[in-house]
Amino acid sequence: MNSATVRIARIYLTEGKHQLERIMETLHDTEKVRGVTVFRGISGFGRSGKMHSSKLLDLSMDLPVVVEFWDAPEKMGQILDHLSMQVEPGHIVSWSAEVNEE
Repeated sequence: MNSATVRIARIYLTEGKHQLERIMETLHDTEKVRGVTVFRGISGFGRSGKMHSSKLLDLSMDLPVVVEFWDAPEKMGQILDHLSMQVEPGHIVSWSAEVNEE
């Protein structure tokens, strides 16, 4: 198996802030990253301490959302610089990983 080093990043959002569509457009249309997955959380909180959670009878659309994406380390540096202007500080994390290739 051949492998290559990549960089993975996660952006932590809240549905209520309506940032997801804009970030997905940026990652897909502008940055053309190699892979993106969006996770919708059932519960979470951040620096504010405000709990965002899903309850059976709760119709609120204020749940946690995580956007995870990856690409070559050089490209990811530029992408993360661009996204840091759209996302609050402390809401983007990234790390190196290996991807299997043909």
